[in-house]
Amino acid sequence: MKTIIDVTADHTQPAVDVLSAASDLPKQRIKDAMAKGACWWTHKGKRVRLRKAKREVTAGTRLELFYDAQVLARTPPPAQLIADYKRYSAWFKPHGMLSQGSEWGDHCSLLRWAEKELQRDCYLIHRLDADASGLMLIAHDGKSAGALSKRFSERQMTKRYQARVAGHLIADDLLIDQKIDGKAAISRVSTLSVDDADQTTLVSVDIETGRKHQIRKHLASLGHPIIGDRLYGKAADRCLQLTACYLEFDCPLTRKRVALALPSHLSSTSES
Repeated sequence: MKTIIDVTADHTQPAVDVLSAASDLPKQRIKDAMAKGACWWTHKGKRVRLRKAKREVTAGTRLELFYDAQVLARTPPPAQLIADYKRYSAWFKPHGMLSQGSEWGDHCSLLRWAEKELQRDCYLIHRLDADASGLMLIAHDGKSAGALSKRFSERQMTKRYQARVAGHLIADDLLIDQKIDGKAAISRVSTLSVDDADQTTLVSVDIETGRKHQIRKHLASLGHPIIGDRLYGKAADRCLQLTACYLEFDCPLTRKRVALALPSHLSSTSES
């Protein structure tokens, strides 16, 4: 079941009552959807999620509920805190977890997971494909979010990934500069190990740019798509074998060098 409820309150009452009167949904389902981030309202001039079902809204308040039973039924895989620097934190995002939510909910996103775990405001700094896993940074105030995002946009962040690809790929700092969507995209690939039995290769990939699906497209262009890549390769009995494993940068907040390496046991690409 998928539906959008768009209603304006005609008098002061709990938000759940407004939504219930405008739909055929039971109140308990509406409450669950609201708690999972599927309800929106304008508060202090900003369109934000409304999670509290019993929150009283005044006449003229517009409420939007984006209800998708399949989305709401999903259970997020657990994320793991890697390091807490107070103004920002580093996390392991597992395969299948979103970086951030959508209008239809955010309970399966890293941003919401971190918010609930740390009980702090959370701001997205960068993204990682839902199919991929690995290191992500989350900011906890607007200024740190802006400063860290600038490190990414100005290419002052060392970003390293590991990928298991189909076939034998022998490379030593191989430069791939094939444009993506007409924009410059630069990746450097090096072989880590070759699995003769599995006919796969584990590679390290450093990227200087961050285009959508950059690593997936670049490796596929070599004839070595990532294992489990259903978009640019072939479906497999494994999830996408792509992991963000290393970040290094000069912290704009402390002026200290930060190097973050993902513990090897969290990388699915380390095993064939």
